[in-house]
Amino acid sequence: MEQPIAGTAARSRVPLQRHSVRRQILEALRSALIQGELAPGEVYSAPALAERFGVSATPVREAMQQLAGEGAVEVVPNRGFRVARRSARELAELAEVRALLEVPVVLALAESVDPGRWAALRPFAEATALIAARGDRAAYLESDRAFHQALLGLAGNEQLVIIADDLHRRAQWPLAPGETVRTADLVADAAEHVALLDALAARDLAVVESLVREHFAGAH
Repeated sequence: MEQPIAGTAARSRVPLQRHSVRRQILEALRSALIQGELAPGEVYSAPALAERFGVSATPVREAMQQLAGEGAVEVVPNRGFRVARRSARELAELAEVRALLEVPVVLALAESVDPGRWAALRPFAEATALIAARGDRAAYLESDRAFHQALLGLAGNEQLVIIADDLHRRAQWPLAPGETVRTADLVADAAEHVALLDALAARDLAVVESLVREHFAGAH
C-alpha cells in the first residue's frame, strides 16, 4: 500500500501545486483579455470560467482578484467580474504617466551606464522583434514588458520597476470593440527598441530622448 507523504513534504507540495495552477490560469486569462476573447463590459463568473479551463473556481477567483488589482477587471458582487473598458483618454493618460516616469530615468541611464552594458539588452530587443513579426499580440506585450523591465532595472530601483510595470500592464487591457493591432504596428514598435539601444550605446542623448518620447506618444 502506498504510504502517505511525510508531514513536511506534504505541507510544502500542496501550496506549490496550487500556486502553479493559479499562475497558469492567470496567464490564460491575461491572454484571453488581450486577444479580446473576454469582451470589455461583459461580466464573467468564476465558476463559468473554471469550467472553461477545467479547474476549480478557487484559482480562477484568485487570478481574477489579481487582475482586478491590475485594473483589468472589476468585481461585481454576487455575479463575478466585469472586464474593464479602456477609453482613448485613459490610454493617453497612462502613456503620459509612463513617459513622465521613464523618460528621465532612461536619459539618466544614457549618461551613467557604461556603453558596453547595453549589449546585454540586445536579446530582449531581438526577441521582441521576432515575436512582433509573427503578429502575436499577447506574446508581444509580454516580451515588450520584459524589455522595459530589463532597461529600467539598470537604474537599481526595484520600486521603480514595479510601479512602471504596473502602469505598463494597465495600458495593455484590452482592445476597444472593433479595434485591431496590425503586425506592421508591432514590428514598428519593436524596431524602436533596437534603435534606442543603438542610441544608448552611442550616448546620443538627443536621439535617446526623441526615441523614448515618440515611443510613449505612440503607446496609446
